[in-house]
Amino acid sequence: MAGVVGLAQRWEAPIRQAVEIDLSPSALPLYTLLSLSRGFAAYLLSLAFTLTYGTIAAHGRRAEKIMLPLLDIGQGIPVLGFLPGLVLGMVALFPRTNVGLELACIVMIFTGQVWNMTFSYIGSLRSIPEELHEVARIHRFSFWKRFRTVELSSSVIGLVWNSMMSMAGGWFFLTVNEAFTLGDRDFRLPGIGSYMAVAIEKGDGRAMGWAIVAMVVMIVTCDQLLWRPLVAWSQRFRNADVEGEAAPESWVLNLVRRSAFLRRARLRRRRSRRRTTSPSPTPLSAAAAGPDTGGARVRAGALAAIGLVALVGAVFGAWKLVGLLARVPTGEWVVLAGALGATFLRTLAALALATAWTLPIGILLGRSAVWSRRLQPVVQIVASFPAPMLFPVVTGLLLAFRVPFGAIAAVLMFLGAQWYILFNVLAGASAIPHDLDEAADVYAMRGAARWRKLFVPAVFPFLVTGLVTAAGGAWNASIVAETLTWRGRTLETFGLGSLITKATRDANFPLLTAGVLTMSLALVLLNRLVWRRLYRLAETKYSLNR
Repeated sequence: MAGVVGLAQRWEAPIRQAVEIDLSPSALPLYTLLSLSRGFAAYLLSLAFTLTYGTIAAHGRRAEKIMLPLLDIGQGIPVLGFLPGLVLGMVALFPRTNVGLELACIVMIFTGQVWNMTFSYIGSLRSIPEELHEVARIHRFSFWKRFRTVELSSSVIGLVWNSMMSMAGGWFFLTVNEAFTLGDRDFRLPGIGSYMAVAIEKGDGRAMGWAIVAMVVMIVTCDQLLWRPLVAWSQRFRNADVEGEAAPESWVLNLVRRSAFLRRARLRRRRSRRRTTSPSPTPLSAAAAGPDTGGARVRAGALAAIGLVALVGAVFGAWKLVGLLARVPTGEWVVLAGALGATFLRTLAALALATAWTLPIGILLGRSAVWSRRLQPVVQIVASFPAPMLFPVVTGLLLAFRVPFGAIAAVLMFLGAQWYILFNVLAGASAIPHDLDEAADVYAMRGAARWRKLFVPAVFPFLVTGLVTAAGGAWNASIVAETLTWRGRTLETFGLGSLITKATRDANFPLLTAGVLTMSLALVLLNRLVWRRLYRLAETKYSLNR
């Protein structure tokens, strides 16, 4: 509450052209609360977007063909592709207060959170057993009842684990979002990200240490008060008929469950619901009712209006886009193509390294409640800690071994991408029904055979989601991994990320637009040639409802 109030007070404060960041430890509590408030505001926005966008995409085959590639493009476009235009637009809308800057920062954190959650939710909807859909059809569930009872319940486990990863993804670019500069204009906001950015810029090791301590305290507190209770609570939605080993526990959840006040409130709500709810129609009487043609016409009209607005916006945007791209020299396009290839190879290397260790470790942790309980806080701390804060340390260590900076950039991209795969594999492993474990025991399936025939196929749909989001995370990480300031000098390697960073720094909007467009076209191609085929394979061969 203190963070929300402090953030609201900042929104009303007059805008300042430059904000002085206080590097004393006494300023960190307020900075941490401000950053945490922005993160949770972005998370609520991400959750609303996920449930709305994911439900529409999963229910319409035609909509899916357009919405999934758009989602893939959105998660791959670098933060610096959104940031300049968004900040300048918001500041123009709110020229006298901080509302524009705060909204821009929240939206930028949102762009680091939302894609992982939405892909996970769509993947969960695709994996719902067909018999559950059949029950919903037989009993003529309304759209809301089907959404709440079948779809949302089936996606809770994946959504909780990916929410943790999404919060970590939001922290990833905190130092960029809160300490943004464009040309000679300063758009910094007070927060732990700008605190760390200024500390790195000034080479203040003591301040960097305090920032790391503040981040760890914030992450552990969030884990104990929010994420661990949610992980324990989500196990009630496991699709299984056989109970397994002891489920994860949380002292906060146990405290809530023992609350007499909440128990009485639930009883009152149930009694009130029984008194106000009229008897529902039987399947036969519901089937006898005529089709809702009026509602269908309204929905069709609304969709047509939305499509018309989208078409007008697309035409206007295309006209503006052509004007910007016409100012890019022909030679720059050749350089962009080569830079795209270099960043693509680094992305492949980062995904290969990440999959090699996250797949086995994620399955082991997800199948063991004991180890999950022991290591979840550690994984949460390491994953949520903004990787760019560690980039100078890792870079210095690898430079001491004379590793080329081009290879170092791939390692830095790996640091930003690995957690997407780990959390998705964890969610998949923890959602494996214990019925399948019982069947494997009956058939004496152990060791490598159990991994090959049960564990890896069962987590494959989650692994695909992890790879898609990790690839987007790697593309995004390239903008800070391929250009890095270390000990007062700028290290740079050839790639699309470094070109976009340079274009942003120089306020070269035509080149920035060309770089983002090049990355978008590459992502559309990858979606059609690779990710869509892997998703189809996961649905047809490795889904539990087949």
